Amino acid sequence: MADITLIRPYCSEKSKTKRLDAILEYSLQGYTYETITTAEEFRTLKQKKILFAISLGESGINLEYYGILKRIRQERNCFEGSVGGIILDGSTELFTKSVGRELAFSANQSGCTFPGKALVEGTGSLRNFNVAARNLELDHLEAYMYSGRELVNKIADFNPPKPDKPNILILHAGNYSRSNTLDLWKLVEHHLKDCSITEVSLKNGAVMDCIGCPYKTCKYFGESGNCIYGGVIVEQVYPAILECDALVMICPNYNDAISANLAAFINRLTALLKMTSFYDKYLFGLIVSGYSGGDIVAQQLISGLNMNKTFILPSRFAMLETANDPGSLLKIEGIEERAAAFARQIKDTLHSPLP
Repeated sequence: MADITLIRPYCSEKSKTKRLDAILEYSLQGYTYETITTAEEFRTLKQKKILFAISLGESGINLEYYGILKRIRQERNCFEGSVGGIILDGSTELFTKSVGRELAFSANQSGCTFPGKALVEGTGSLRNFNVAARNLELDHLEAYMYSGRELVNKIADFNPPKPDKPNILILHAGNYSRSNTLDLWKLVEHHLKDCSITEVSLKNGAVMDCIGCPYKTCKYFGESGNCIYGGVIVEQVYPAILECDALVMICPNYNDAISANLAAFINRLTALLKMTSFYDKYLFGLIVSGYSGGDIVAQQLISGLNMNKTFILPSRFAMLETANDPGSLLKIEGIEERAAAFARQIKDTLHSPLP
């Protein structure tokens, strides 16, 4: 059996695949792998180590990729028990992140777990590797190759943490008297009695967003678990993040985006990331939309907290519902059963190892 399953959608323009060829040759060195290139070849891939690698070209569109994506979305258990990572190679500065978020969300909904920092993207100029190349003392292409190799090692070696008594941090900025999303959380919480739960609200008081301090300033404060702004983020959230095994983000959909205070929290995690990483912590989300767009909010959590801030994205990390008027979520048919199932998903993730 191969060490890695490589899903690399076919690209007919060979001139656009040369760089990705080099990245994969280096990244997969020493591993055995099988390759899937078309939607027709795609099959159920349970209990596998999966690397998605896609050439996007200038348009950001790989037609065979969309055929495979359709199969992933239709076969909702096709990646059960599998662990994955993504390499995207583009010819411009655009589309790599948006395609990566979309793919990660869809594969995750079909059972795939992604370790922290699960996306490696090469833009046309590779200027997105400026910092990595400087820190590694490599040129940009070498830094890209190094990152690809690190991702493959991460997939191959992934061993999900299993705490004895999980400590779950709930983060929200809502109002219990009117929030459908908090109503959903209470339904889920009812089935998590054997877990230690800490709840932090960012609703009261000003939560200052990150203003992009110079690197040395951010590092200076971050190494002591601090941030130049202080406040509730430093006093309550940072300590709770360090203690938790899993973070549950309570996210009402505000104009197809997470709320301002939750976005500020994600940005402010940069300072704490200077002191530690979150590769051993899981990310979950409860997302309620008044109209539509819950998948967009879920993808924001994926890019912000998994792809950037290194949280593990466990299989089916998010529960997404649609409810508008206050209290209407509780009237949705089957909502209590789905909430109980999501609670079981959290407990199974924290207690039971992947096969």
